[in-house]
Amino acid sequence: MSSSKAAPKPNTDDYKLKDTKPELGEKWPHGGQRGGTGWIYSERATSTYDLVEQMYYLYVRVVKAKELPPNPVTGNVDPYVEVKVGNYKGKTRHFEKKTNPEWKQVFAFSKEKIQSSVVEVFVRDKEMVARDDYIGKVEFDMHEVPTRVPPDSPLAPQWYRLENLRGETRTRGEVMLAVWMGTQADEAFPEAWHSDSASVKGEGVYNIRSKVYVNPKLWYLRVNVIEAQDVEPPDKTQPPQVFVKAQVGQQVLKTKLCPTKTPNPMWNEDLVFVAAEPFEEQLVLTVENKASPGKDEVVAKLTLALNKFETRMDHRPVHSRWYNVERYGFGVLEGDKGNELKFSSRIHLRVCLEGAYHVLDESTMYISDTRTTARQLWKQPIGILEVGILSAQGLTPMKTSNAKSSTDAYCVAKYGMKWVRTRTITESFNPKWNEQYTWEVHDPCTVITFGVFDNCHLGGGNSQQSTTKTNDARIVNQLDSLRYQAMSIVAVRLGRAEPPLRKEVVEYMLDVDSHIWSLRRSKANFFRIVSLFSGLMSMSKWLGEVQKWKNPVTSILVHVLFFILICYPELILPTVFLYMFLIGVWNFRKRSRHPPHMDTKISWAEGAHPDELDEEFDTFPTSKAQDVIRMRYDRLRSVAGRIQTVVGDIATQGERLQALLSWRDPRATFLFVIFCLVTAVALYVTPFKMVISVAGIFWLRHPKFRSKLPSVPSNFFKRLPSGADSML
Repeated sequence: MSSSKAAPKPNTDDYKLKDTKPELGEKWPHGGQRGGTGWIYSERATSTYDLVEQMYYLYVRVVKAKELPPNPVTGNVDPYVEVKVGNYKGKTRHFEKKTNPEWKQVFAFSKEKIQSSVVEVFVRDKEMVARDDYIGKVEFDMHEVPTRVPPDSPLAPQWYRLENLRGETRTRGEVMLAVWMGTQADEAFPEAWHSDSASVKGEGVYNIRSKVYVNPKLWYLRVNVIEAQDVEPPDKTQPPQVFVKAQVGQQVLKTKLCPTKTPNPMWNEDLVFVAAEPFEEQLVLTVENKASPGKDEVVAKLTLALNKFETRMDHRPVHSRWYNVERYGFGVLEGDKGNELKFSSRIHLRVCLEGAYHVLDESTMYISDTRTTARQLWKQPIGILEVGILSAQGLTPMKTSNAKSSTDAYCVAKYGMKWVRTRTITESFNPKWNEQYTWEVHDPCTVITFGVFDNCHLGGGNSQQSTTKTNDARIVNQLDSLRYQAMSIVAVRLGRAEPPLRKEVVEYMLDVDSHIWSLRRSKANFFRIVSLFSGLMSMSKWLGEVQKWKNPVTSILVHVLFFILICYPELILPTVFLYMFLIGVWNFRKRSRHPPHMDTKISWAEGAHPDELDEEFDTFPTSKAQDVIRMRYDRLRSVAGRIQTVVGDIATQGERLQALLSWRDPRATFLFVIFCLVTAVALYVTPFKMVISVAGIFWLRHPKFRSKLPSVPSNFFKRLPSGADSML
């Protein structure tokens, strides 16, 4: 993508928070309370879907068939069922050579898209070469379909005798069906085949369904490596100098090298890992000898199962234990094999699973859960969070197929240990999900995170996901690394679900790449700083105008206020807080009336170039072509050069301040020291109010008494030496 191509200017109204007025609550297609007129009102709570718009669906449950007639040519039948409503068709899987198949599949057809008054269910015989044979059908009148209202029990399926194309009942063959009208609150909704995604084929059907996922239970595993005894190196002529390497899954940590060469080394170091239940990994410890600066030799090895360790819930210490280690590379043919355990090396460990900590797997700025690993320490929930995921508008096209741009969008929400994923709405830039979910809340000062993603796995899962856009010193030091390991474990476990929650989705939701370079984010942070200091800059500009007497009345009033504060210094703080009060009252009507949300303007997403976004979503390490990398590297050098200049200027000013007290010329040092002494004596004998008054009058003096040349102190300060004079 060319960097010279200008990005299209977006309509800023599209990014503003909009008020919508959807018809929320429970209302049925035939109207009224279970068939009356109007909304449902009763003493019972409204449907669990009372925060979203009710979406009506025609459900067809295909259970099984029996006594299907065989094909007169082949002598067997490979049956499947086709459900047809208007132009929409849904098919079950087919069975080979089975006259009594069981499908147990549900089809859901959106009521607003139905343009037929008849529901047709066909039973067909699949042929490998010719056209599929027709076995029979069952028809239903749409006006006779009953309405099911949860929490009523599911509608009982019934046996229906198959008819031929002329509507005559066949002598053999029956199919068990249930047909009803319901909403997305129906229990059959999550697992149903949807007419909204009729174009999805094969294994992609499993990737469009809504699902709920739960984080694995995470623990901190603390391994305190204390000491070892009788460590025997391969070269017995030299005493060993060893360290311990510990590994849990992909996590590897090492102790420091024992400073002395001894067969009985001591470390007393803590190594902290992240582990998830059920424990699939083991703790593998190896004792390694520093044979030479570039060579480490494995001396001994120890493997321990994680479920054998003690669980700690409080500050009480854990008992330590000695473990016999296996000599690494010990040959079976060696003569003293039988004495291996008798004279084995030992290692002293204190290992426990920390249950009193919360294992952090998300950004602390958007943390959604602070509960400890141990459930015994949890407090009672303070309430229930109910969220209705309604719709999205104006999504950008994410892929192109047959010269047609499209987006297959779904929404992911994460709070605490629970993840939810809505169903995928195919080929829509304004999808409507209208799904509702609940979470238990244990802490009000937490954040729920939402993300909208494009599903690129509808053809079998071969393409990549595209995204658009919530104490102990040792643990604190390793927090970033431990958080990354926790995120990796969560991503692997959720990726093994069906359908999987992809790794790229988990990483994006957990904000794992927040430390990776992003030109868009750098611009956004720069303008945040500019906005933060804009008030001070405005105040500085106003004081400059007062100083230059651009408005004589204002300058005179400032003089009066200045002398009042000099004479009555106790009024300074009350004046400051009164001024803050007036600013607060003035800003009250401009305050935000909506909860905080992702602001595309603050995020600098409106003016981001497409190539900048492509760079931000690139993998690490990069997967782009060499010419693209060169262009981005040159751009990064340009940005970093400006940052380098600003940092150098700040360093120069600081070094000039230091230079005031470190003169190279001894005469200059003597003169400056004498100047400081005289100034100190003068300030000591002169009243402080007098000093401030003279300084204020001098600073506020009229332009007639000012020189156009820079002031002497400013000129002197800029001529002081700094480290910039010595840099290449």
